[in-house]
Amino acid sequence: MDKYGMLCENIMVVFVEPETPGNIGFLARTMKNFGMERLILINPCRLEDEAYYHAMHARSIVDNAEVYPSLKEMLKALNPDFLVGTTGVPGGSYNVERIPLRPSQLSESLNPSASTAILFGREGDGLSNNEIDLCDVVVSIPTSREYPIMNITHAAAIIFYEIFRGREFPCEGLEEASGLEKNLLIDEMDNVLSLVDMPEHKRRVAARVFRNILGRAFITAREAHTLKGVLRRIKNHLKDV
Repeated sequence: MDKYGMLCENIMVVFVEPETPGNIGFLARTMKNFGMERLILINPCRLEDEAYYHAMHARSIVDNAEVYPSLKEMLKALNPDFLVGTTGVPGGSYNVERIPLRPSQLSESLNPSASTAILFGREGDGLSNNEIDLCDVVVSIPTSREYPIMNITHAAAIIFYEIFRGREFPCEGLEEASGLEKNLLIDEMDNVLSLVDMPEHKRRVAARVFRNILGRAFITAREAHTLKGVLRRIKNHLKDV
C-alpha cells in the first residue's frame, strides 16, 4: 500500500457537534472525493434525509459514522496517535494554543502509518479553547481578514487536497516526458532553426527560448512525441523548399 492509501486508512475525520445534517452529508461527500471513509460525529444533530441527500455517493460514510457523546469519550475510546485541530481564528505569540500550521505544512507533518484524527468544529463557534488545547497541532487556512471563517466543508476540501495533492491522477498517459525525450525535442527544434533564414544570433536566442519554455513546462511523454513529429515534418518540408 502506498503513502496515500495508508493515509486514507489511518485518518479519522471528526465533526464536533454538527448543527445541521446537510453539512454532515457534504463532509462525507468531500471525504469520499479523497478516498477517506472513517467519519466520527461528536454529539451530532439528528441525522435526517438531508444528510444522505447531500452525501450523494458517500451515503455509506454517513451510515457507518461512529457517534460519541463527547470529544473526551472519543479520545478515550480511540486514542489516536495524532490530534489535529482546525480553526478559522489563528492565534499569535500570545495565544500559543492557536499558533497554526498551513494545510501544506500539515501535509508534510503527517505520518501515514499513524492514526490521525482531524477535528472540525461547530458551524457557528468552531472548536473551543479547551478542545484546541487537546490537539497536537492546529491548522488554519489563510483567508481574507474581512471574512475569515469558511464553511466547514470548503475548509475540509482545502485541507484534504493539500494532504493528497501528491497523489497520481487516476488515469493513464500523464507521465512526464523524460530528460531524453525533452533533449530529442530540443534537437529537432535546433534542426528546424538551422534551416530557417535568420541571423545566427537570433537562431541561438530562439533555441534558448525554446529550451527555457520546455524547462518550465509540464509536458507528457505523449505530448513530447507528438510535438517531435510536428517539428520533424517542418524540418522535412523546409529541406524540400
